[in-house]
Amino acid sequence: MDRFDQYRVFARVADMGSFIKAAHALGLPRASVSAAIQQLETQLGVRLLHRTTRQVRLTADGEQLLERVRPLIAEVEDIDQLFHASQRQVSGRLSIDAPSRIARRLIAPALPGLLRRHPRLELALNSTDRAIDLVQEGVDCAVRIGMLDDSSLVVRPLGHIALINCASPDYLREHGALRQPADLSTGHWAVGYASPKTGRELPWEYLSADGAEHRVQIPSRVVVDNAENYIACCVAGLGLIQIPRFDVQDALDAGELVEVMPDYRSASMPVSLLYPHRRQRSRRLAAFHEWFEALMQPHLDP
Repeated sequence: MDRFDQYRVFARVADMGSFIKAAHALGLPRASVSAAIQQLETQLGVRLLHRTTRQVRLTADGEQLLERVRPLIAEVEDIDQLFHASQRQVSGRLSIDAPSRIARRLIAPALPGLLRRHPRLELALNSTDRAIDLVQEGVDCAVRIGMLDDSSLVVRPLGHIALINCASPDYLREHGALRQPADLSTGHWAVGYASPKTGRELPWEYLSADGAEHRVQIPSRVVVDNAENYIACCVAGLGLIQIPRFDVQDALDAGELVEVMPDYRSASMPVSLLYPHRRQRSRRLAAFHEWFEALMQPHLDP
């Protein structure tokens, strides 16, 4: 393994904090990754990593080396993509993390078209409804809905996704019609949704005609923490929900759910792509970004 490959292995181990995860991401045996780091430390005459049974941390010398090799690795990868004919095609493995409903209802059904367009592309599709550390998990790109916390990640906004209010026909027959927010106080229930960040139940929200945002506390008999259970409880007649239309379009078409109070929807939610830093902006990531942006377009607020 030449010096540049050793630098590349070192950077991946430093990013992921694990020899095993770095080996998996690079497609190398763990022994090769360990040997590359040992050789690099021997050649430089310094210790680059603190190794424990649970984690790998950079030494002061390791931090200094990582800062210098990042732009070098990015520059070499850019040159390879520019001049190597084999790199002009989108190829290689791309790890994507997306909310489970977007992964299942939008991304997975459309993947055959993406892979026909780029036959050398390989995709690892992970689904979580929680915040993860992209670098630690070895994820190249994440799809996120909602407001984002400040971080060092690169954020590419795609637009805003509209939410609709839904109920089951049986629920409305039992509890009465809903035409305006005042009707919510006449014995109605919501299916509670627990915030993935705080664990607290999220309030019912709506925008009035003047654009002002309002919050209403509607009692709930059941609280859930994922979209699948949220929709299932609504179909079962346990209460009202606020959700993107694409999530429930099949239930709307089947008559299992109906939209209520269409003039009093919640504010739309931002949709973004996140990735760690410039060196991750590969040709395959650019291709996924372009494809996913077009895939989401019909579901975004005008």
